[in-house]
Amino acid sequence: MDDVRLSAESLTGYVLEDLSVGMTAVFAKTVTEADVVLFAGVSGDTNPVHINDDYARTTMFKGRIAHGMLTAGLISAVLGTKLPGPGCIYLSQSLKFKAPVHIGATVEARVVITEIIPEKRRVIARTVCTVGETVVIEGEAVLMVPSRG
Repeated sequence: MDDVRLSAESLTGYVLEDLSVGMTAVFAKTVTEADVVLFAGVSGDTNPVHINDDYARTTMFKGRIAHGMLTAGLISAVLGTKLPGPGCIYLSQSLKFKAPVHIGATVEARVVITEIIPEKRRVIARTVCTVGETVVIEGEAVLMVPSRG
């Protein structure tokens, strides 16, 4: 395994006092064949709509699609690495799956802080995943964020 040296900045995210409503962060990723196959293996979700070309062509999607939770995982990437970043704790997430994500599509996950509850060290964020102009997932995340105090 390679020796990875992390800077102090990469190990800490925003603290509650540095956050404000409207702050936004984005992460984008192209979903690959390997991503779908590995997710099926890790999760145990071997639904043929994800892994079997012949079967998937007979569905309303007319081809294989990525797992919804694989796509939703990109939201976690934003929250855990960018906003609020390392140190936050994911408490809950609502998800509405609006459209399929096909293998080869580039998904953009966007997080926007909508509310801060200082006395509980909680942050509420709107979460949206898009492929081009199409919303594929929308929801809301609740996070616990470290405080200076």
